[in-house]
Amino acid sequence: MVSLTGLSGVVVYKGHMTQEQTWTFPERPTAPGPWQDEPDKIQWIDPATDLDCLISRGPSGALCGYVGVPPGHPWHGMDYDRIDVDVHGGLTYADACDEGGHICHVPAPGRPKDVWWLGFDCAHAFDLCPRYEDLYKDRPWLSPVCTTPLGVYRDVAYVRAEVTGLARQVADALR
Repeated sequence: MVSLTGLSGVVVYKGHMTQEQTWTFPERPTAPGPWQDEPDKIQWIDPATDLDCLISRGPSGALCGYVGVPPGHPWHGMDYDRIDVDVHGGLTYADACDEGGHICHVPAPGRPKDVWWLGFDCAHAFDLCPRYEDLYKDRPWLSPVCTTPLGVYRDVAYVRAEVTGLARQVADALR
């Protein structure tokens, strides 16, 4: 079971006030960086597509983005390597809610619980992974590619934009 500290904020959804929920994980990266001021998980409903969206910090400390594909959509239940979309690093995840884990949502009233999450991560070559910064700071010769000095940290704003783009592609697949 994942222990989370949650916060809620009000955002406008379809002209109505709705909740954006955020959480902080106890196992946060400790190296200094912009991730110290970010939540570790964000859940919202994309107003343009009406799809459930998530950002969650992965094991490397890098952020990952997800869009909930509703039942009845042709991609619901499909493996990610069979879906052609344009998103950072390509799709790397497709599964149902991981109850008790990081990749699951708290459905708003009237929203589907059994969405199929399609996701991507920001822990590819030349992405900066905060937890690896902690692990390999004294042993850089052992570090994975995503801790190179050229690595770029993909922050919440970047990942949110990628999630929004992915949500648009999921919605467009219905047309």
